[in-house]
Amino acid sequence: MQIIEDRRALHRIPELDRQLPKTLEYLTGQLQGLGCQVFSPMEGALCAFFDFGAEKAIAFRSDADALPITERSQKDYASTHPGRMHACGHDGHMAIALELARRLDEKAGLAVNVLIVFQPAEETTGGAKDLCDTGVFHKYDVEAIFGLHLWPGVEAGGVFCRRCEMMSRSCEVSVDIQGRSAHIAKAWEGIDAMAAGVAFYQKVRQMEQALPPNVFRILNFGRFQSGSVRNAISGQTRLEGSLRAFQDEIFFSLQQGIRDIAHRVEQDTGCTITVEMNDGYPAVLNPDGLYDRVRGLVEFHELEAPSMITEDFSWYQRCIPGMFFFLGTGDSPALHSDDFDFDETVLLRGAEFFEKIAEAWT
Repeated sequence: MQIIEDRRALHRIPELDRQLPKTLEYLTGQLQGLGCQVFSPMEGALCAFFDFGAEKAIAFRSDADALPITERSQKDYASTHPGRMHACGHDGHMAIALELARRLDEKAGLAVNVLIVFQPAEETTGGAKDLCDTGVFHKYDVEAIFGLHLWPGVEAGGVFCRRCEMMSRSCEVSVDIQGRSAHIAKAWEGIDAMAAGVAFYQKVRQMEQALPPNVFRILNFGRFQSGSVRNAISGQTRLEGSLRAFQDEIFFSLQQGIRDIAHRVEQDTGCTITVEMNDGYPAVLNPDGLYDRVRGLVEFHELEAPSMITEDFSWYQRCIPGMFFFLGTGDSPALHSDDFDFDETVLLRGAEFFEKIAEAWT
């Protein structure tokens, strides 16, 4: 089956970030001869435009980069690039997009033009934002974009989605607290960075827990390191955690709350506190209008709760209306694991799903 051959061929040649020469060579070779315009709008990216003579277009996106992971597999299609692996299913996403291209090539006509996008740097710097900045979606009058992700833990071959909150915004939170160490027998001569860390942690957790339970968010810490010996007041503490939310006002309010708490703990303890955070990718939010429109065109399952994992597909949604789906892989290994693999027959379901959207769009 060609879609499986594509996936395995791409799985053998994983590449990172925006340096995807072998990947793009393979994609270009498969698209050659089809009735589409093939072009590269920026480094590491490839597009295929099917012009059916319509005024508007819709787009389908596949990410193309891999991860710096050493694959643990004896399969004949295992990675041939040491230390690199398609451990997040992007090889499957590309195979779905190629199959969609072949099916579009067989259409005598559609009510809408179709742009297929192969995007680099999803795992690193957010290639989606840079693609939006090229103006390619405006040039081809794209009015909506669709994407999906292979997803372990849900029904194999099932397509899942939910309106509004789909995948979260996130950032790493790093907090360094500088006090002054002193022998524990003369504790009054020191400034206790451990006590300051405990106070900071407790106040931040109280702030997060004060939000209503129906607000999807995470603010917690997985690492707390302080002190060096048992008989000396700690002179330094480091906390490392993660902030995740969906609405920008919640996300940035919690960030500001972290900074405010750090300032108060500084004043209370005499320690110096440095907080480092970034803005991360925006949240993936499926807009009501587009959700209802697609719901009338194709069938999919409803997710009960959103994912707290991030995805740079959100940048497309800041540029044009966009909708994101999960394609279930059932009881497969976890994403980003060195043994990630899946039942490849689910890929046909993804291609069929995208094909139905293209056929039904008016």
